[in-house]
Order: sequence, then C-alpha cells, then structure tokens
Amino acid sequence: AARRQKMAAATQRVAGAAPAGYTALAVKFGARQRSPHCLLVKEHQVREGADTAHPPHRTLFVLNVPPYCGPDSLSRLFSRCGRVQSVDVCDKPGPGEKKEKPTSKFFNCKTVTGFQVAYVVFRKPAGVQAAKALSKEGPLLISTESHPVKTGISKWIASYEASVVDPKELKAEVDAYMQDYDKKMAEEEAKAAEEEGVPDEEGWVKVTRKGRKPGLPRTEAANLRVLEKEKQKRARKELLNFYAWQHRETKREHIAQLRKKFEEDKQRIALMRAQRKFRPY
Repeated sequence: AARRQKMAAATQRVAGAAPAGYTALAVKFGARQRSPHCLLVKEHQVREGADTAHPPHRTLFVLNVPPYCGPDSLSRLFSRCGRVQSVDVCDKPGPGEKKEKPTSKFFNCKTVTGFQVAYVVFRKPAGVQAAKALSKEGPLLISTESHPVKTGISKWIASYEASVVDPKELKAEVDAYMQDYDKKMAEEEAKAAEEEGVPDEEGWVKVTRKGRKPGLPRTEAANLRVLEKEKQKRARKELLNFYAWQHRETKREHIAQLRKKFEEDKQRIALMRAQRKFRPY
C-alpha cells in the first residue's frame, strides 16, 4: 500500500509539471524500472479540413515518445481505452496529410531515431477522453511478458536480419517497377503522338521533340531555308578559323613589341646610370 501511495504521488507530481493543455501519463519500460517516463497527451485539434489524416475528436496527440516505444506498443497501451484505428509516429509535428502506403520494401525507407511524436486515432471519440484519464492510474508498462520489447543483443540481431536483402524479392520489385515505368512511357508517347499537329482551343500547335512527321514533303521555300542555314554554318566556321589565325598573329606581334620595348628600356637605364640620374627608389 505504501508503495502504491508513493507511485500515485510521483504520478501526480509529474502530471503537475505538464504544460498547459497536456496531460502527463507515466509509463515504464518494464516492471523492474524504478523511475517512470512521462508521455504528454492531449486531444488533437486543428481547423476543420486542415488535417485529413488525423480526424478531429478521435485523435490523441502524444509527445515525448521514447525510441523503444513503437507503433505496436502505443496501440497496445491505448487499446484499453477503446479500439485503436491507426498509430502514426513522426519525428516532429506537422500537417497531417493522407500518406500513401510505402510501395517499396527496400527503397525510400526512412528510420526515425530519438524521441518522437505520435497520433493515435481511435474508432470512437470516447477513446481520447479515456486515454487522458489514464493519468490517474499507475505507470503503464511498455514491455510485458506477453508482449516483450527486444533490447540488447536480440534487438541488434533482429535489426541485422531485417537489413539483409533477399535478392529474389529485390529483383521482383525492380522488375515490377520497370514494367510500370515502361507502360507509363508508352502511354505518354501514344498520347503525344495523338496530340501532335492538332491545334488546341486557341489555335496553338504543340511542338514535340520528335520534330516534323516523317513522310511530309518539303516545300521549295523550306529547302531554300535549309540551304541558307548550311551556308551560314560554313561561313561561320571559316570566320572562326580566320579569327584563330589572326589571334595567333596578334600574340606574336605583341611579344615582338614587348621585346623591343625591353631593349629600349635597358638602353635608357644604362644612359641614366652614366649620367648619374638613375634613382629607382
């Protein structure tokens, strides 16, 4: 009885230190742990329609979630308050948009580390109020005999086994992705081929990278334009060669002038020394 009173007093002290609007729930990793950890919970309230993934009145916002407390542990902790629909664990609070389920098992898998935040969605609104009322009870256990949380070497072994990639599964996923990609590109090419050369509502014709349709005969004016462009290319090439030659000749003349000026300066300095008028400083 004395131990229960001490635990209740500790829970009340923790609850008293909670920020405004939050309720403190005392949790412990296991039964042997002495000091409890504090989860801060409150009802998730946003503007109507702003959060599509976490419905109002049925979502419990949880702060200060430790790394060893995953979605399964949170779902089990709050299942006594009502049926839990989903648990979303994030590294920081943010706008809750509906997230698509990850289609890849091997790619774009982000691992959240450190303390986290969670959104616990109940089937009924009464689950949120029941979860906040858990602060009056003793510390909740995250790891139990029936649902143990792996730690130490067993956790390292499990994480290593999960990191080992099965080549057959990886190949099957890559092949399925490439098939979807090829199908998508074929549909885009077929759509572009249908729209090519067809004017839109304003009369504009979409120009694609494939250029002119093969088989259409060129007019005489088009042939003249092509010949003129080729002539300009040849003239530009010859002009560039001329400029390169002229550039080499200019450099040679510049070097010759520098050498001539150097010799003249040497003669002038020798004359000034002979006349004792040379004062370099």
